[in-house]
Amino acid sequence: MGKDSMTNLGGSGERILDVEHLSMYFTTKKRGRTSTVKAVDDVSFYVKKGETFGLVGESGCGKTTTGRTIIRLYDPTGGTVKFDGREISGRMDKNLHKYITDNIAMIFQDPIASLNPRMTVQEIIAEGLKIRGVKDAGELRRQVVAMLEHVGLQAEHASRYPHEFSGGQRQRIGIARALIVQPQMVIADEPVSALDVSVQAQVINLLNKLKGEMGLTILFIAHNLSVVKYFSDRIGVMYYGKLVEMADSEELFKNPLHPYTKALLSAIPEPDPINEKKRVKIHYDPEIHKYDESNNPSYHEVAPGHTIYCSDEEFENYRKEWRA
Repeated sequence: MGKDSMTNLGGSGERILDVEHLSMYFTTKKRGRTSTVKAVDDVSFYVKKGETFGLVGESGCGKTTTGRTIIRLYDPTGGTVKFDGREISGRMDKNLHKYITDNIAMIFQDPIASLNPRMTVQEIIAEGLKIRGVKDAGELRRQVVAMLEHVGLQAEHASRYPHEFSGGQRQRIGIARALIVQPQMVIADEPVSALDVSVQAQVINLLNKLKGEMGLTILFIAHNLSVVKYFSDRIGVMYYGKLVEMADSEELFKNPLHPYTKALLSAIPEPDPINEKKRVKIHYDPEIHKYDESNNPSYHEVAPGHTIYCSDEEFENYRKEWRA
């Protein structure tokens, strides 16, 4: 099955986001030489309405760039992105910008750097409402306080500044800022990686609660597979700008097929010290694929909804392994 069939792969359910052959290249100049970095290279996936889609991979694999390109913080080099049937990857104008900001919001990784230190919490959270045209001070205050309480903070916090809060509280402010405009989808870019482990669980539980209460669709970007397994309905695995495997969360952990996915899973620590001593970490070497012009990789579906980026020859082996 070739690349052009990718968007037809996998399960039922209404799709809200369709990413097709998305590419994001950056040009760098060093010592007079120009080089191209393929941060995202021909990536295709979809997200169903109301689900959480986890995008995982090691640092530098392109997952954050993918999220930022979808929300148009970057202009894509190639490919298309459709949200609720409307293309949002084309030429940017006021109407498209409004459509994106009305429907998609982003929670950033660093709760310190993503909040303006010169603005109060009230001003930070209310900014999206003001852009939407809400001008009445009383109404702004009412909605901000309601959202603060919704994310586990208090009305009195509205008059304070970001530096007066802990990391977990700052991330709750970032979540409130994203949700105040009532978006259909949220892109959560490593929202817990900068937090203590105990606080990570609180924020993940909060996102889960808000997802149910507000009917949110979430694109959850992370490198911690344990967190992604708990939080995601489906998972896509990225490696050096490529989406190498995609499946339901349970299926991916039960039947990982791509060597890189297996390597990622083998790196998850075991809570049991005895099992942890027995754990064998797998090293992934991309040279094992031996891809060339006559042996190019493409997307293949080994089972309904379980997609792998591999050559035709590899696909036959993966299919046998899955059936075993």
